[in-house]
Amino acid sequence: MTNKWLKALTVYFDRRMLIMAGLGFSSGFPLLLVFGTLNLWLDASGISYALIGAFSLVKTPYSFKWMWSPIIDRVRLPLFERLGRRRGWAVFTQLVVMSAIWGMSFIRPAEHTCWMALMAVMVTIASASQDIVLDAFRIESFRDKEQGAGAAVFVLGYRLGMIFSGAVALWLAAYMSWNQVYFIMGFGAFVGIITVLCSKEPARDRRYKEPKLKGSFRQRLHGFVDKAVVEPFADFMKRPNWKLILLFVFLYRMSDAYMGPMANVFYVKMGFSTMEIASVSKLFGMAATIFGGIVGGIVVSRFGIMKSLWICGVLQGVTTLAFVVQAYAGHNICVLIGCISLDNISGGMCVSAFVAYMSSLCNVAYTATQYALLSSFMSFARDVFAATSGFAAAAVSWDVFFILTSLMVVPGLVVLYVLQKREAGGKTEKTGGIKLS
Repeated sequence: MTNKWLKALTVYFDRRMLIMAGLGFSSGFPLLLVFGTLNLWLDASGISYALIGAFSLVKTPYSFKWMWSPIIDRVRLPLFERLGRRRGWAVFTQLVVMSAIWGMSFIRPAEHTCWMALMAVMVTIASASQDIVLDAFRIESFRDKEQGAGAAVFVLGYRLGMIFSGAVALWLAAYMSWNQVYFIMGFGAFVGIITVLCSKEPARDRRYKEPKLKGSFRQRLHGFVDKAVVEPFADFMKRPNWKLILLFVFLYRMSDAYMGPMANVFYVKMGFSTMEIASVSKLFGMAATIFGGIVGGIVVSRFGIMKSLWICGVLQGVTTLAFVVQAYAGHNICVLIGCISLDNISGGMCVSAFVAYMSSLCNVAYTATQYALLSSFMSFARDVFAATSGFAAAAVSWDVFFILTSLMVVPGLVVLYVLQKREAGGKTEKTGGIKLS
């Protein structure tokens, strides 16, 4: 038993993990620069609350990245062709992210609000495009059993990137202007650029050969659309249980997604100050999420994807019930530390198992497109359905709200059970064509 656990740990000492940490940082740091940190800059510039709220629309491209993912999946950039399909796009998008952030650093929001919005949208589009290619790079770098560990380290880097553009940016803002802060933030893109240049094209991508299209321009264009847009979705829909898979992707993390919008509101209602909330969520929450992600990767490597989904899914529901205790304890900082730590550990484990599952669903010929589709579908639960959580919280007491939220893991686990029941028999079990052992 001990040897099996040690074997599961060895993947974390692979050189690829250092690469995943760097790529995760590159993926994570632009987000707050067009969201939380930017909102503080806008507020400091005297921008109205209504306009600050409208700036949240600049994040919209993250939810629609599947629309242009076929281009990134299939097209080799002419000036970056020597780097390879994945590395070329990665460096290109990172250069655009850096340039757009530097563009923001030369704008005064109060005087040129529209230009600031335009540059923020450019950062978002470039960042979303970077996510498409880096997700494909990560998936193609690992075998199925290694996907959980790869995702865990990628998320670790992602969190560090958010600390850089969040906490570090706020610290710098105390000593210099916001324009200077954003100029410094632009250098964060060098982490990803250096990481990509020091890495190799994923082995699975090196083996893939793009078929050459022949005929007139119109025929080649039709052929490209067919192969880049139609085939990835058609390939996914060839799976016997593809509708169930999409339903599972939508439901699995519903409990966590539904609680998210009301978490800070709940803490305030319990009497916690914003400083207490920030300190506990940033210090204990971040550490717990990273720890949970690493544990989740080990669990996936040790037990396989499907068993890990069961373990992490049940834990997600159980740890949500901890907030029922907080509802009765009220303003108790020790209970808050325990609740947030437990919730973030299970959340980190779920991310590792769930990302490993979605990664395993992707055909190597269409990795970027299919993963962009799945991740966008997952975000639909977070961004749309979870918007109703405020109505639920207003209609019932906090303890009942968290009990109901905890029970939201059940539909996803029921779909998971049905998926397993429909597997092909044999030692190498499959769900929707995926090796699960």
